[in-house]
Amino acid sequence: MSTEKDVSVVILGLSDDPSRYAYKAAQRLKDSSYNNVKGVHPSAKPVLGFPVVQSLADIKDPIHTLTIYLNPTKIDPLFEAVLKAKPKRIIFNPGTEHPTLMRIAKQKGIQVIEACTLVLLASKQF
Repeated sequence: MSTEKDVSVVILGLSDDPSRYAYKAAQRLKDSSYNNVKGVHPSAKPVLGFPVVQSLADIKDPIHTLTIYLNPTKIDPLFEAVLKAKPKRIIFNPGTEHPTLMRIAKQKGIQVIEACTLVLLASKQF
């Protein structure tokens, strides 16, 4: 499932805290030469040189991969925005699984993956 390095990758819940897994994913994406990475976080502060927007609606380009780093309870208010963004695939990292969103995304033809982005990158399966 190797992904071309120029596709659009969006990290939902990107943090500027180096101890957070979302930050580590951004670092690994950068180290792996993925350059078309954006983050979504209410603070909208750039992280590792990647732009960060406040909401998914602020991203106008097509999204190839949406990797989620949010507690499922925080996904509920973003449910419709995730579906409206129409990513080609959504990666639900450990602890972010949202059964309803996963089911509906699959019904809409979006590839749904339950996996760790860090592991996918390290094993060259991203």
